[in-house]
Amino acid sequence: MNIRPIHTEADYKATLREISAYFDSEPELGSEDGDRFEILLTLVEAYEAKQFSVDLPSPIVAIKFRMDQEGLAAKDLEPAIETRAPPSVSLVVQLAISPKLTSEWAA
Repeated sequence: MNIRPIHTEADYKATLREISAYFDSEPELGSEDGDRFEILLTLVEAYEAKQFSVDLPSPIVAIKFRMDQEGLAAKDLEPAIETRAPPSVSLVVQLAISPKLTSEWAA
């Protein structure tokens, strides 16, 4: 079994081409082809994680994004943080975002 690390974009594309053949007829687990397929997938995942990593947004940015997706305003957060005063998004983060809020929005 001749497998090399993925160092360049050319290595990456060549590995993807080789892997694509296995998707048409996935090899049996534990077989030589199955082991090769699994190793190649692991190499591709590692290369992609290194080359195409995405940083997580700050909590404030994530909350504002979710609010924008749902068409929510700051006033809509009142029931979640159990106050009548209109909260600012940054206040919600400063209050460490209650578990009730995060569980409701995760649904």
